[in-house]
Amino acid sequence: MNFRALGSVALKAAAVRCLFQPSLNQRGISTIGTQYSKAYDYDGKTKVSIFNTETDMGLMITSYSQYGFRLNNNMVLIGPITVFPRSVLSWNVNSFEDITEESLSLFPTLEPKIDVLIIGIGDQSPTASLTKRIIKYMKKYNINVEILRTEQACATFNFLNAEGRMAACALIPPLHISYNENDVLQSKLRQKQLYETE
Repeated sequence: MNFRALGSVALKAAAVRCLFQPSLNQRGISTIGTQYSKAYDYDGKTKVSIFNTETDMGLMITSYSQYGFRLNNNMVLIGPITVFPRSVLSWNVNSFEDITEESLSLFPTLEPKIDVLIIGIGDQSPTASLTKRIIKYMKKYNINVEILRTEQACATFNFLNAEGRMAACALIPPLHISYNENDVLQSKLRQKQLYETE
Protein backbone atom coordinates (compact mmCIF):
# COMPACT_ATOMS: atom_id res chain seq x y z
CA MET A 1 0.00 0.00 0.00
CA ASN A 2 1.53 3.34 -0.99
CA PHE A 3 0.54 6.57 0.79
CA ARG A 4 2.14 9.69 -0.71
CA ALA A 5 1.13 12.12 2.00
CA LEU A 6 -1.04 11.55 4.99
CA GLY A 7 -1.91 15.23 5.28
CA SER A 8 -5.42 15.05 3.93
CA VAL A 9 -8.33 13.78 5.98
CA ALA A 10 -9.51 11.51 3.15
CA LEU A 11 -6.20 9.67 2.98
CA LYS A 12 -6.09 9.26 6.76
CA ALA A 13 -9.61 7.80 6.70
CA ALA A 14 -8.61 5.46 3.86
CA ALA A 15 -5.57 4.29 5.84
CA VAL A 16 -7.71 3.62 8.91
CA ARG A 17 -10.26 1.64 6.82
CA CYS A 18 -7.51 -0.48 5.26
CA LEU A 19 -5.76 -1.21 8.55
CA PHE A 20 -8.79 -1.99 10.70
CA GLN A 21 -10.57 -4.71 8.74
CA PRO A 22 -10.97 -7.64 11.20
CA SER A 23 -14.14 -7.80 13.27
CA LEU A 24 -14.28 -8.64 16.96
CA ASN A 25 -15.06 -12.33 16.44
CA GLN A 26 -12.00 -13.00 14.31
CA ARG A 27 -8.37 -12.35 15.03
CA GLY A 28 -6.12 -10.81 12.39
CA ILE A 29 -2.57 -11.96 11.85
CA SER A 30 -0.09 -9.15 11.35
CA THR A 31 2.93 -9.89 9.20
CA ILE A 32 4.07 -6.45 8.18
CA GLY A 33 7.37 -5.76 6.49
CA THR A 34 8.99 -2.63 5.21
CA GLN A 35 10.81 -2.72 1.92
CA TYR A 36 13.46 -0.05 1.55
CA SER A 37 15.13 0.97 -1.64
CA LYS A 38 17.51 3.78 -2.60
CA ALA A 39 17.18 7.02 -0.69
CA TYR A 40 14.64 9.39 -2.21
CA ASP A 41 13.01 6.70 -4.33
CA TYR A 42 9.26 7.27 -4.64
CA ASP A 43 9.66 11.03 -4.19
CA GLY A 44 11.55 10.50 -0.92
CA LYS A 45 8.71 8.55 0.68
CA THR A 46 9.07 5.16 2.31
CA LYS A 47 7.11 2.34 0.70
CA VAL A 48 5.43 -0.07 3.11
CA SER A 49 4.22 -3.48 1.97
CA ILE A 50 1.86 -5.56 4.07
CA PHE A 51 3.00 -9.11 3.30
CA ASN A 52 -0.13 -11.00 4.17
CA THR A 53 -2.26 -8.96 1.74
CA GLU A 54 -0.02 -9.48 -1.29
CA THR A 55 -0.98 -12.54 -3.29
CA ASP A 56 2.23 -12.69 -5.37
CA MET A 57 4.15 -13.91 -2.28
CA GLY A 58 1.97 -17.01 -2.01
CA LEU A 59 -0.88 -17.87 0.30
CA MET A 60 -0.90 -16.38 3.77
CA ILE A 61 -3.39 -16.46 6.62
CA THR A 62 -4.85 -13.03 7.31
CA SER A 63 -7.33 -13.94 10.06
CA TYR A 64 -8.97 -16.82 11.88
CA SER A 65 -12.03 -17.52 13.99
CA GLN A 66 -13.58 -20.50 15.79
CA TYR A 67 -14.97 -21.64 12.44
CA GLY A 68 -12.02 -21.34 10.09
CA PHE A 69 -9.55 -19.10 8.32
CA ARG A 70 -9.34 -16.25 5.80
CA LEU A 71 -6.45 -16.17 3.33
CA ASN A 72 -4.82 -13.19 1.63
CA ASN A 73 -6.76 -13.92 -1.58
CA ASN A 74 -10.00 -13.38 0.44
CA MET A 75 -10.82 -17.09 0.39
CA VAL A 76 -12.65 -18.20 3.54
CA LEU A 77 -12.07 -21.79 4.63
CA ILE A 78 -14.16 -23.62 7.22
CA GLY A 79 -12.60 -26.12 9.64
CA PRO A 80 -9.07 -27.50 9.93
CA ILE A 81 -6.87 -26.85 6.90
CA THR A 82 -3.41 -27.45 5.51
CA VAL A 83 -1.80 -24.51 3.74
CA PHE A 84 1.11 -24.66 1.34
CA PRO A 85 2.83 -21.76 -0.44
CA ARG A 86 0.44 -21.95 -3.43
CA SER A 87 -2.42 -24.27 -2.42
CA VAL A 88 -4.70 -25.22 0.44
CA LEU A 89 -6.47 -28.45 1.44
CA SER A 90 -8.98 -29.48 4.05
CA TRP A 91 -7.43 -31.47 6.93
CA ASN A 92 -9.49 -34.33 8.35
CA VAL A 93 -8.96 -33.83 12.10
CA ASN A 94 -11.30 -32.45 14.75
CA SER A 95 -8.85 -31.71 17.55
CA PHE A 96 -5.20 -32.16 18.40
CA GLU A 97 -6.00 -35.64 19.78
CA ASP A 98 -6.84 -36.70 16.19
CA ILE A 99 -3.33 -35.92 14.92
CA THR A 100 -1.83 -39.29 14.04
CA GLU A 101 0.70 -40.70 11.59
CA GLU A 102 -2.18 -41.22 9.17
CA SER A 103 -3.31 -37.59 9.37
CA LEU A 104 0.30 -36.47 8.79
CA SER A 105 1.01 -38.96 5.98
CA LEU A 106 0.42 -36.32 3.28
CA PHE A 107 3.42 -34.19 4.21
CA PRO A 108 6.26 -36.69 3.57
CA THR A 109 4.83 -37.52 0.12
CA LEU A 110 4.96 -33.95 -1.21
CA GLU A 111 7.26 -32.95 -4.05
CA PRO A 112 9.17 -30.68 -3.74
CA LYS A 113 9.88 -31.72 -0.17
CA ILE A 114 8.89 -29.23 2.51
CA ASP A 115 11.55 -27.89 4.90
CA VAL A 116 9.27 -27.07 7.82
CA LEU A 117 5.83 -28.20 8.93
CA ILE A 118 4.06 -25.87 11.35
CA ILE A 119 1.16 -27.41 13.23
CA GLY A 120 -1.38 -25.14 14.92
CA ILE A 121 -3.35 -27.11 17.49
CA GLY A 122 -6.04 -24.56 18.34
CA ASP A 123 -5.90 -22.67 21.61
CA GLN A 124 -4.43 -25.55 23.66
CA SER A 125 -0.76 -25.67 24.56
CA PRO A 126 1.14 -28.58 23.02
CA THR A 127 1.65 -31.54 25.34
CA ALA A 128 5.01 -33.28 25.66
CA SER A 129 3.64 -36.64 24.46
CA LEU A 130 2.00 -35.13 21.36
CA THR A 131 5.13 -33.19 20.48
CA LYS A 132 7.38 -36.22 20.95
CA ARG A 133 5.12 -38.48 18.85
CA ILE A 134 4.88 -36.01 15.93
CA ILE A 135 8.57 -35.13 15.92
CA LYS A 136 9.54 -38.82 15.98
CA TYR A 137 7.32 -39.53 12.96
CA MET A 138 8.44 -36.51 10.91
CA LYS A 139 12.13 -37.06 11.76
CA LYS A 140 12.00 -40.29 9.71
CA TYR A 141 11.37 -38.09 6.65
CA ASN A 142 13.83 -35.30 7.58
CA ILE A 143 11.06 -32.72 8.00
CA ASN A 144 11.40 -30.14 10.76
CA VAL A 145 8.25 -29.61 12.84
CA GLU A 146 6.96 -26.78 15.01
CA ILE A 147 3.89 -27.45 17.15
CA LEU A 148 2.30 -24.22 18.32
CA ARG A 149 -0.99 -22.62 19.21
CA THR A 150 -2.90 -21.64 16.06
CA GLU A 151 -2.26 -17.89 16.39
CA GLN A 152 1.51 -18.39 16.59
CA ALA A 153 1.43 -21.05 13.86
CA CYS A 154 -0.29 -18.64 11.43
CA ALA A 155 2.27 -15.91 12.06
CA THR A 156 5.19 -18.35 11.76
CA PHE A 157 3.88 -19.77 8.47
CA ASN A 158 3.33 -16.27 7.03
CA PHE A 159 6.87 -15.25 7.98
CA LEU A 160 8.49 -18.37 6.50
CA ASN A 161 6.37 -18.13 3.37
CA ALA A 162 7.36 -14.46 2.89
CA GLU A 163 11.01 -15.55 3.10
CA GLY A 164 10.41 -18.04 0.28
CA ARG A 165 10.96 -21.13 2.44
CA MET A 166 9.26 -24.41 1.53
CA ALA A 167 6.90 -24.42 4.51
CA ALA A 168 3.51 -25.97 5.10
CA CYS A 169 1.13 -25.59 7.98
CA ALA A 170 -1.67 -27.69 9.37
CA LEU A 171 -4.15 -25.63 11.36
CA ILE A 172 -7.02 -26.39 13.70
CA PRO A 173 -9.30 -23.42 14.49
CA PRO A 174 -9.20 -22.42 18.17
CA LEU A 175 -12.23 -23.07 20.36
CA HIS A 176 -11.94 -19.70 22.11
CA ILE A 177 -10.77 -16.35 20.77
CA SER A 178 -9.20 -13.99 23.25
CA TYR A 179 -9.18 -10.34 22.35
CA ASN A 180 -7.54 -7.26 23.76
CA GLU A 181 -8.33 -3.54 23.87
CA ASN A 182 -6.88 -3.02 20.40
CA ASP A 183 -9.26 -5.63 18.94
CA VAL A 184 -12.24 -3.92 20.60
CA LEU A 185 -11.12 -0.54 19.22
CA GLN A 186 -10.70 -1.98 15.72
CA SER A 187 -14.16 -3.54 15.88
CA LYS A 188 -15.76 -0.26 17.00
CA LEU A 189 -14.00 1.69 14.24
CA ARG A 190 -15.10 -0.88 11.64
CA GLN A 191 -18.70 -0.73 12.90
CA LYS A 192 -18.64 3.06 12.79
CA GLN A 193 -17.35 2.98 9.20
CA LEU A 194 -20.08 0.55 8.15
CA TYR A 195 -22.85 2.80 9.43
CA GLU A 196 -21.39 6.16 8.36
CA THR A 197 -23.23 8.05 5.63
CA GLU A 198 -21.29 10.16 3.22
